Formats: sequence, structure tokens, C-alpha cells
Amino acid sequence: MTATIGAFFTEEKINLNNECLDTIDSNIQMMVPWYLMAAFAYYEQDDPILSDDLFDKLAKKMIKHWDELNHPHKECITKDDLYAGSFLGKYPSRVEGGLKSLRNVYYGKKSNTERTNTGSRRRSKNT
Repeated sequence: MTATIGAFFTEEKINLNNECLDTIDSNIQMMVPWYLMAAFAYYEQDDPILSDDLFDKLAKKMIKHWDELNHPHKECITKDDLYAGSFLGKYPSRVEGGLKSLRNVYYGKKSNTERTNTGSRRRSKNT
């Protein structure tokens, strides 16, 4: 894939934005796991699965539908997280495995983080 948007986004990751939108449009409860997986991919692995724009839109949509959300992991996210467009809380143990499965199914290969086998690639955390 040679098409890129910004430093991180290849054409296949742009398509994952579409997969997220399709999923949450058909089931709003799926906003919770998508938000958590996207935050984990970005903040913990430095290997985002969604564009910043879509992540922000997802947060706004979650605020709008907050009272309708009844996903078991909703309690991990606060409205303050959503208003800030970030997540600094504790991730449910399922998030990392769900993200790995999502990448394997959608990309058919390991993520950059898994290929480097170094955990978080963010230098600020490791130096």
C-alpha cells in the first residue's frame, strides 16, 4: 500500500474507519469497544486503527447516545474522557485481545507493534 494520509494512515487503515462506522451504525453498543480499542491502539501501542477525526466523532456520538449505551465496559469510560477526546483510564483485559483479533481479521497480518515485539513504541515512556 503506497497511499498514505499523515504519518500513520495507509489505505487499509482508512478502510478500517469505514468498518468502524458500519459497525456502530448497525449497533450503537459497539461504540464502547471500538472507542476502547482505538484508544489502546493509539495511547498504548502508538499504532492507531482510526483517524483522529473519526475518534473525535466517535466520542461525540457516544456523548449524544450516552444514556442509550448499556455495554458492560461503558463503566470504564467517563463523559470527561469523551469530552476530552482521550482515554486515560484502565483498559478492560479484553481490549488488547480484541484489538489483536480485529487487526488479524481485517489486515490479515500482525500490527506494527506486534511485528516489532517491543510493546509500546512511544519513546517518552521508555526513556
